[in-house]
Amino acid sequence: MVKISKVFHRGMNRLKIEFPFDSKIAEAIKKIDGYAWSQTHGAWLIPHREVAFNQLHAIFKEEDIPQFESFDYPEKITSERTWFDNQSIVIEVVGDKIILKVPKNEADIKFLKSLKFSRWNPDNYRWEIPNYDETIEDLKSYFGKRLSKLTIKDNEPIAVKSRAVKPEKALPTEEIYAHIALFKKWMEHKRYGPSSICTYTEALQIFLVFMLPKTAQEIVADDMIRFVNEYIIRNNLSYSYQNQFVNSAKLFFKQVIKSPLDIEKLERPRREHKLPNVLSKEEVKAILTCQKNTKHRTMLSLIYACGLRRSELLSLRPKDIDSKRYILKIINAKGKKDRIIPISENIIEMLRAYYKLYKPKIWLFEGQEEQTPYSEKSLQSVLKQAVEKAGINKPVTLHWLRHSYATHLLESGTDLRYIQELLGHKSSKTTEIYTHVSTKSLQKIKSPFDDL
Repeated sequence: MVKISKVFHRGMNRLKIEFPFDSKIAEAIKKIDGYAWSQTHGAWLIPHREVAFNQLHAIFKEEDIPQFESFDYPEKITSERTWFDNQSIVIEVVGDKIILKVPKNEADIKFLKSLKFSRWNPDNYRWEIPNYDETIEDLKSYFGKRLSKLTIKDNEPIAVKSRAVKPEKALPTEEIYAHIALFKKWMEHKRYGPSSICTYTEALQIFLVFMLPKTAQEIVADDMIRFVNEYIIRNNLSYSYQNQFVNSAKLFFKQVIKSPLDIEKLERPRREHKLPNVLSKEEVKAILTCQKNTKHRTMLSLIYACGLRRSELLSLRPKDIDSKRYILKIINAKGKKDRIIPISENIIEMLRAYYKLYKPKIWLFEGQEEQTPYSEKSLQSVLKQAVEKAGINKPVTLHWLRHSYATHLLESGTDLRYIQELLGHKSSKTTEIYTHVSTKSLQKIKSPFDDL
């Protein structure tokens, strides 16, 4: 039974496809131009246009699928809210930003995600929403009596006419779809990974739609500056997100359509120099030992013990473990690179106990469906549960374990060049960041205050 609904995702209208797991259907959907797997929606998404819809009809030809014209825009979610008398909502308005603190509730999260350009700030545990003219009234109407405090420090709402993009009116043209298809084929030819292709084509599509009615051939370098000011900065989007737009534009205009645009004038944002988040060895031990489920404990332990990326762990197969040589082979990782990592006897024994219990067929860590890899979302949930059980009050992510592995290696005296190879870094400069968070040398420094 297939379910098709219309959703708004990453600035574009899309069709969400839900169906019982079937690898053949999934492979067929991947042939639709502009397809994407969404972790947020937990479903496949395709562009909301007739060409893609007709391809979908061909895949589900035996299903009773509605006509293309019958899909309307989703309404704001108000009917699913749940009232909590003992939980309050706090809203603070600061200039063109609305800061909202709300107890975790699935219905509320779904509503907040329906607001344009809303984002969760994990560092400050709060939602941040652009202050459009009607947004405060929408929030007051939705939360009703649960809204216990509304503070307005400075109210400078963003006028509706100055919004970066109005996706419901600014839809991609057939020319843009043709450009996206051409760009995708070029990236596939150059052997870019599926994730990079999805990220770059989505970024390019948003950029080209923003530029309408200008065509791709009419775009100049100053248009990127306008896009950054009116879309990226206006909506408080990150440095890395901005960099994705510049990267995709440079590739598209230089390699695909051979535009006269001088791509050297498409400047990237000034680089951020954020330090990696690192856990102490005691915190790592608490996270790993509090997890009683064998599969969950083995997955988290392997990430820390080998400094793996999340995607690398989930791509492992039983044959990648060489227990006689005590090494783990990472195949086709980021940058299309292979590498080997030493693994200890303790990890080998843990993997043997796990294998005897679960007997994975294809992937080392499989999901509920046999012969399918464990999902990234479920893995993150496993870590979150372990962090809560360990009583650690930090927004720990899976990548923190990788950062901790590298830092602890450095503190134990491992040469930085070896750490670079173990992590699979292309540049030694990337690895050098861990010298800034290693505390072993810093603790030897004596403050002049102590001599007073």
